Order: sequence, then structure tokens, then C-alpha cells
Amino acid sequence: MIVSDSDPLLATYLERRGELLGYFRVRLRSEQAAEDLVQDMYLRIINRPQDVIDNPAAYLYRLGSNLMLDRMKQSRRIARRSAAWRVVHGSSGETELCDETPLADQQLIARESLSAVIDAIRKLPPPAQEAFRLHKVEGLSHSETAVRMGVSRSSVEKYLMTCLKAVRKRGGL
Repeated sequence: MIVSDSDPLLATYLERRGELLGYFRVRLRSEQAAEDLVQDMYLRIINRPQDVIDNPAAYLYRLGSNLMLDRMKQSRRIARRSAAWRVVHGSSGETELCDETPLADQQLIARESLSAVIDAIRKLPPPAQEAFRLHKVEGLSHSETAVRMGVSRSSVEKYLMTCLKAVRKRGGL
């Protein structure tokens, strides 16, 4: 829907957005939660059918309150589900801390695998190495890599296939 002056509800929302934020910030005790809620209100307003609303301000507070209650109900459902899961799986209600550090043998395998990948890539022609670096390390898409390198997308895909074959051959993947 296109924003226009002919929508009194949207005009009221825009006029009172700051008040709505303050109102829901107090109730939710969170700036971010209030911001998310007020943003959801906006999305509901612009995607609703064009109905005549007698009291747009009251409608906005009711809409926000309903969204807030829906979120609270959802949080309670999640908490109940989590509690039930803990009961079934025999864990305590308190957060259980665990060490997420990989085991020594996993670290060794990962280092050896990375070393094999690096060795395989270093033995390739410079354009293939550059394509690999841009795509895998810097996170560019194939098209972005092609533009940066000044080659076609097809060339980038061929370079990356060459890299993949070399890495697989070396046992890095």
C-alpha cells in the first residue's frame, strides 16, 4: 500500500510513534522490544484493508496491546515447552554450562584439513587463487568476484571448480 494523506490511521501512527514507543517501552521494559512492537504495528497498518476507523489513536493502542499479549503468550509457550523438554531429558532447570572447546583430536584434524586446503590453493595459478580468496575469504558472489577480477562470471566459476578439485584431490575436504 502506498502511504498517503488519505489514511488517518497511518497519519495518527506517524504523529504518535514516539508516544507509542514510550508507552510500550514501560510495559515491555525494553527499548528494543518496544521498537520491534511499534515496527510490527506499522507493518500491520500498511498491510490492512482500508477500513474506516472512528478513533485511530485508540485503535493503535489496542493493536499494540494485542501484539504485546500475543508475544507474551508465545514466550510462555516456549518456556513451557523448554521446561517439558528438560523434564523429559533429565536436565535441571538451571542453565547447564558445557565446554564448547573442540577436543584436541578434533582441533588437530581441523588444522591438518586447513593446511591441506592452503597447500592445494597455493599450487594453483594466481587467477584461481584470487578467485578463491575473493569468493571464499572475502565472501563476494561469483558476479562480484568477476567484476573485481575483470573476467567473466564463467571464468570465475571455472577457477573455483579448479580450486575445489585441487582441494578434494589433496584431501582437504
